[in-house]
Amino acid sequence: MSETTLRQQLLDLLLRYAYQEGDFTLSSGQKSSYYINGKEVTLRAEGALCLGKLLLARLPQGTQAVAGLTLGADPLVTAVSVVSALENCPVEALIVRKEAKGHGTQAYLEGPRLSQGARVVVLEDVVTTGKSAMKAVERLRDAGYAVQQILAIVDREQGGREFYGAQGLDFEALFTISDLKQEKNR
Repeated sequence: MSETTLRQQLLDLLLRYAYQEGDFTLSSGQKSSYYINGKEVTLRAEGALCLGKLLLARLPQGTQAVAGLTLGADPLVTAVSVVSALENCPVEALIVRKEAKGHGTQAYLEGPRLSQGARVVVLEDVVTTGKSAMKAVERLRDAGYAVQQILAIVDREQGGREFYGAQGLDFEALFTISDLKQEKNR
């Protein structure tokens, strides 16, 4: 399946299942007239496959793992890792906890241990201010990993891109909210 076909299929899924209009309060505390529940797409088989392929294709050469803040990024990192194994270019998956585990190792990170300096890309479903994925970046860097890029499904175009740029991070989203609204109004 071509990238154009995958992108269109994913866009259709986002509009059909994830995009809602109404009165919402976002995790950032901001009010919004629309909401994107990425898990409505990332946890569907066809959505996970599209995302795994599209995100894997955007990983920089030498990426050893993908990671993200639980719960929104969990299906993303899994999809990319599974697709990478199917394509014989394995990329590990890491999950970053919001709070340290209260037992055992009390770790923030779950997944395979990587060598110091391993190149990790952070994945996010929807970016508003950029603060959520930044927590993941900080925890991964604290663990000794090199993080330079964040990949997202949707950029709400509310400051996340600029925030990441100010932090010296590369940022790419598969879609912007403008893309979704334009497609919805067709």
